[in-house]
Amino acid sequence: MNRPKVSIITINYNNVAGLEDTILSVKNQTYPNIEYVVVDGMSDDGSDKVLDQEAENINVLIRERDTGIFNAMNKGIANANGDYLLFLNSGDVFTSKTVLNDFINHPNFEGDIIYGDYKFSEGGKVYPDTLTPEYFMRSSLPHQSTLIHNRVFKIIGGYDESYKIVGDREHFLRAYISNKFIFNHIPVAVAMFDLTGRSNAPEFKVQKLEEDHRAFKTHYGLFYDDYVEFFRLKRELSITKRKTINGIYKRVIIKIKRLF
Repeated sequence: MNRPKVSIITINYNNVAGLEDTILSVKNQTYPNIEYVVVDGMSDDGSDKVLDQEAENINVLIRERDTGIFNAMNKGIANANGDYLLFLNSGDVFTSKTVLNDFINHPNFEGDIIYGDYKFSEGGKVYPDTLTPEYFMRSSLPHQSTLIHNRVFKIIGGYDESYKIVGDREHFLRAYISNKFIFNHIPVAVAMFDLTGRSNAPEFKVQKLEEDHRAFKTHYGLFYDDYVEFFRLKRELSITKRKTINGIYKRVIIKIKRLF
């Protein structure tokens, strides 16, 4: 049985309740070949006491100030020894005790960047089997549900720390555009996603959009304007369809189904 070593990396800063949940979730995993790396940015909310209490369950513990999320994640990468790395930050948890074992032993488990799905407190998100340049303009991959082979970081480097919010999206896009890696989707909801994170906070919406566009311009180059125009035309077509009789009929049917 193939049992690659998985380095689970948790970064934390002043999120003691989330840290406790995440550590417990990692401890409870039945998969036998885990290395646990925790990077704490010198929290002062009691996280230090939790880390002391859980020291025997943490293989690598880094306690030092950092310059942001992706600086902390890069520290985790530099100290990880696994074949695959997975970032489960404080507040994020696995969907079950056996999910990592189930995911790795799935018959389709192969590739360099192997991504699963999400669950939220209500509902979830299923990711596509096939990725396209258009997809990354609309969305990203779930780093909490993705195993990234260590060779990816060796070849294209770690996270670009000039991004404060979308560094993970930029890294996935950089890997995809390089055409050097195999992406593979396994339809298993690996993690419960904590929706209270910075990337979902309304006050950071403008900064996130600016960083997204910078990443797109960097990696799509001359094709960036073409993709922007494509999405504009696609939105116009969608609006036009919604105004047709058929479009109105479909929306009415959906509303009726929700009522009953």
